[in-house]
Amino acid sequence: MQKWQKGLCIGAVAGIIDVIPMVLQNLTWDANLSAFFFWITTGTVIAVADLPLKGAAKGIVVSYALLVPLAFLIGWTNPANLVPIAVMTLILGAAAGTAVERIH
Repeated sequence: MQKWQKGLCIGAVAGIIDVIPMVLQNLTWDANLSAFFFWITTGTVIAVADLPLKGAAKGIVVSYALLVPLAFLIGWTNPANLVPIAVMTLILGAAAGTAVERIH
């Protein structure tokens, strides 16, 4: 399995973990799908990025870098929505980075 494929799988797992509480809160499907595909993309980028960081640090940096454009869209109308997103990004970004490092 190639790096990007491993990252895709790790991102899918992170996406499922992120979306479960969203579904339980009855959030819209566009929000759920957006979060899921964000994590698929993030997992892939973490796996293939050549950064001088390892594990959790790499995952956090990449996930927050990819979150910036979304944060403007999400937080424009209600900035308080960014707090749980930032927390989940920190946790799942660190977990994805650690998982990618251990699998390689």
